[in-house]
Amino acid sequence: MARVHDRGGWPGAGPIDRFEHPLSWWEKRMDAITTLLMTPEKRVLRVDELRRAVEDMEPAAYERCAYYERWLHAVETLMAEKGILTREEIDRKVKELDARP
Repeated sequence: MARVHDRGGWPGAGPIDRFEHPLSWWEKRMDAITTLLMTPEKRVLRVDELRRAVEDMEPAAYERCAYYERWLHAVETLMAEKGILTREEIDRKVKELDARP
């Protein structure tokens, strides 16, 4: 059975949107953070782990999210799985950042 990320041959799915857009500040930051976490010096994450975490997203969440939102979900998931950060720590920081003016 095909998973949500497997776009090839979905009946009625239509063409894949290949529109390139300028990256926002947070997308650039997400790319930088993820890249740093994968450097040989850090080796906190591996590309196959990131891909697995993205591919494991619930189909509705996957469809709702943009490319770097999927990366964000994956990094949060992997940090929690590896015991580097807890889900509570992540949620607390998100609340703190949301409360900023």
